[in-house]
Amino acid sequence: MPVVFFGHGNPMYAIEPNAYTAGWAQLAASLPRPKAILCISAHWYTQGTGVTAMLAPRTIHDFGRFPQALFDVEYPAPGNPALAARIIDLLRPLDVIADTSWGLDHGTWSVLVHAYPDADIPVIQLSIDGTKPHSFHYELGQRLSALRDEGVLIVGSGNVVHNLGLVKWQGDSAPFEWATTFNNAVRDHITRGDHAPLIDYERLGEPALLSIPTPDHYLPLLYVLGAIRPSDKVSFPVDGIDMGSLSMLCVLAQN
Repeated sequence: MPVVFFGHGNPMYAIEPNAYTAGWAQLAASLPRPKAILCISAHWYTQGTGVTAMLAPRTIHDFGRFPQALFDVEYPAPGNPALAARIIDLLRPLDVIADTSWGLDHGTWSVLVHAYPDADIPVIQLSIDGTKPHSFHYELGQRLSALRDEGVLIVGSGNVVHNLGLVKWQGDSAPFEWATTFNNAVRDHITRGDHAPLIDYERLGEPALLSIPTPDHYLPLLYVLGAIRPSDKVSFPVDGIDMGSLSMLCVLAQN
């Protein structure tokens, strides 16, 4: 299976189709059908590492100040406790908790409602341990790469550039220069297979620091980069800076 990073952007895109959501649907249609999906979402940011292990994960509406129509969205994909157990084994000796309380947050379902609208593929989530160094997340991606040979689609969902404090909610939504600079730098490094600067992204200077004021939305990319193999071809099926300071960049790696 390939590996994919989705720039998920505004939660409203779950119910407001646009060029980005059409790109997600086209991307999914181009891939082999997965047996299951493992999603690393920016919105399950924890202390410690957990994996959802329930048969029927709930749809989590983890946001506020949005229309009721968004809260009404349900994504009733089944879970996969056997896959959760496989991940726990795969990541040993790391202590991964089999979680039965979380579910599917909007970082996962806001994309999957377009990519896999029938919700008939099992989906589980792996949490992001915010106490760990950046390299930890990349290394977990390397270990999870084995799942690709077992029919599992590994998905990261976040945003390469995610600065909500500077989002242009109205009027001119032209991208900030620093956002474009960092987005392009990420593309260039991924194209060259040069992942080290993307792990220690602070070294990329002010554009990186403005693009990543907090690491939660960026770290899912590191799992995907870790799961990429030298033989993979990398492409960017969706791109663009939305609302001035949100990157919609998607990364696809496939053999």
